[in-house]
Amino acid sequence: MSNTHKTINPATEEVLETYTMMSRQEAEGIIEQTHHAFLNWRKTGFEERADILRKTAALIRERQDDYAALMTREMGKTLAEGKQECELCAAICEYTAEQGPTKLADETRELAGGRAVVSYQPQGVIYGIQPWNFPLYQVIRYSAANLMAGNTVLLKHANNVWGMALEVEKLYRDAGMPEHAFRTLLIDHEVSDAVIEHKLVRGVTLTGSPNAGRTVAQRAAKVLKKTVLELGSNDAYLVLADADIKKAAKICVQGRTYNVGQTCVAAKRFIIEEPVYEEFREACLAEMEKLSFGDPTNSDTKMGPMAREDLRDGLHEQVRKSIEAGATCSLGGEIPEGKGYFYPPTVLENVAPGQPAYDDELFGPVAALIKVKDVAEAMRVANDSIYGLGGGIFSADEDEALRLARDEFDTGMVNINGYNLAKPNLPFGGVKQSGYGREHGGFGMHEFVNVKSVMVSES
Repeated sequence: MSNTHKTINPATEEVLETYTMMSRQEAEGIIEQTHHAFLNWRKTGFEERADILRKTAALIRERQDDYAALMTREMGKTLAEGKQECELCAAICEYTAEQGPTKLADETRELAGGRAVVSYQPQGVIYGIQPWNFPLYQVIRYSAANLMAGNTVLLKHANNVWGMALEVEKLYRDAGMPEHAFRTLLIDHEVSDAVIEHKLVRGVTLTGSPNAGRTVAQRAAKVLKKTVLELGSNDAYLVLADADIKKAAKICVQGRTYNVGQTCVAAKRFIIEEPVYEEFREACLAEMEKLSFGDPTNSDTKMGPMAREDLRDGLHEQVRKSIEAGATCSLGGEIPEGKGYFYPPTVLENVAPGQPAYDDELFGPVAALIKVKDVAEAMRVANDSIYGLGGGIFSADEDEALRLARDEFDTGMVNINGYNLAKPNLPFGGVKQSGYGREHGGFGMHEFVNVKSVMVSES
């Protein structure tokens, strides 16, 4: 078995780099170095950590053109989307630096006959297993919070974005992070399993598929380690009869096709009340037809290629099986000829249970349209999913939409009359088979700390 791995440009199918994978022994050596770095890093003050994160944010903005170009080469997103990702990452670092000293500060509590302190103490080395779809953001999301908390961090990135994996290690080091406080592991799944079980690794966080989540959680549970899982979803967006249909269609299409639809919180199932179904359908098709796909380095291109050939082919198989099970394809649905792993904007109708477009996550630019008779049925269909990450509601009645979102939508996040990706100040995560735990909004800083009670009795 080869110990090398090649990264491939998904737009041109050209080999970018060849990497030598680390052995188990090499990985274990890095774990020990990262643990030793923790023993010193945990003693630093909050403001020192915050200053390094502010410097990290500044460097991300300074290097955004290079980072965006690397994302485009390795996984195919457009340059504009890559720059947007960089700005989000810089904002996350700044928010974490600003809020960290407060979120992690000791708290005083009442204690009969004395006083008590609740302290948030770092635990050690935290291992992150991350996907390719947002190659910088997925790493910054968990690492900034844990570094602020005083932990040190390991990264196993998806092997098609190993260039970015190494760049993030360099980024933190250039920002002033101590040597070995953040390290990248270029390893396979077998070595990764050993990392999870290593005695110096104190927690594991994964973003990926439900199957990957099950595997990692089970292995971590065997050695009694906490996990945070952000998994897939099949986010439903409800278009109610009183909605602004043109606005809803435009936003839904943006939410479906951003990053070529390779987004865990993409708008995927569009659930439309019957009185406005035809109007929404026509508007949705018109918006999808406007989208150009092709060279992601071209400023006019709205969608680049999918990240890998197997992902493109797997999506097409889901479309094909949905059609065989009764769905109709109103747009797209065919793999274009030529180089690159491209897939066209696609619209499926007559989507129903038993079809992949209804039951599963379609991780690409495929919109599933579902007609319902009323709000009650719309809500039932939205929640009729093994997933529960995000979702949305379009309605002129904002108060009622807010009630539905808060009280009835069985997801971790809901958009009303808009589409938003992750925000630094708001919790990010899901329920059901979309995982557990939260990142952002200060919550991620508390996931892998020892919440310690100290009780002082009067002498």
